[in-house]
Amino acid sequence: MARAIVYTEIGSPDVLHLTEIPDPVAGDGEVVVAIEAAGVNPIDAKIRGGKRPSPPITEPRPVGFDGAGVITELGAGVEGFSVGDRVAIRDAHGTYASAIAISPEHLALLPDSVTAAEGAGIGIPAGTAYQALRSLEVSEGDVLLVHAGSGSVGQAAVQFAVDWGVTVIATASPSRHAQLRELGAIPIAYGDGLQERVEQAAPDGITVALDCAGTDEAIEVSLALVPDRERIATIVRGPDAASFGIRAFSGGSPVPLTDEELAWRAEALPETIALLASGDFVIELGPQLPLAEAARAHELVEAHAASGKIVLIP
Repeated sequence: MARAIVYTEIGSPDVLHLTEIPDPVAGDGEVVVAIEAAGVNPIDAKIRGGKRPSPPITEPRPVGFDGAGVITELGAGVEGFSVGDRVAIRDAHGTYASAIAISPEHLALLPDSVTAAEGAGIGIPAGTAYQALRSLEVSEGDVLLVHAGSGSVGQAAVQFAVDWGVTVIATASPSRHAQLRELGAIPIAYGDGLQERVEQAAPDGITVALDCAGTDEAIEVSLALVPDRERIATIVRGPDAASFGIRAFSGGSPVPLTDEELAWRAEALPETIALLASGDFVIELGPQLPLAEAARAHELVEAHAASGKIVLIP
């Protein structure tokens, strides 16, 4: 029997529990992946806790969108993958498990130089950052302000933008500034006087802003500094973004992503893996917990009590 984390009601992290499930079987056009690491994302906790809408729970609900592991079975018609291939997983349904049956469109090959924990940390953070920057048409010559630059999405946004020749100003607590400098950003402390500090760091102005923090401060400073509101976006304040005249990508936004934006999120997986393999991208890893401690992982996410990507190890 395989094992998976599921829940049957919306609630606190305590609703998560480990259960045995039938071993996944690869249907036509599917593969089975033995999961070696599952990425824990804030959206996992928001859905579980009811902070993001979801359909009624009619059967035990699995958890997790991102992961990495090894293919153990191929279904009929699968091409481009083989048993034994190491893969990263994105946009899945239930990666908090020891194995999953999944369509190959959610996979990308993972070279030996990239660990399973790193592979599990790519999907949502890198996909969100990559798509947001593409949607905002960020390119060489831009000056980008990233709020919450030390988070998983923020770090990905910083690294993509720097790789594209963009000047990046990133907000974070002072204890995280050294890391942001290593990634190529100019770090700025958030809090009182933020606008003045950003203006000093970017005397020629800010051309584009990405809010990964969701604070009023982040929105207000972005509005004050970016002339074109079409080049301000949030991934957190989706419900009220329109009231500010700015764009929102998920984050509770009532406006769905376009087909092009969904394609960019998928494109980010192999793009990030290639950068990791070449040493041009870093995923900061945080606590690695046993699968059975999924509730503890959600507690850490909700309390913002861990730096780096939290992963579960089946």
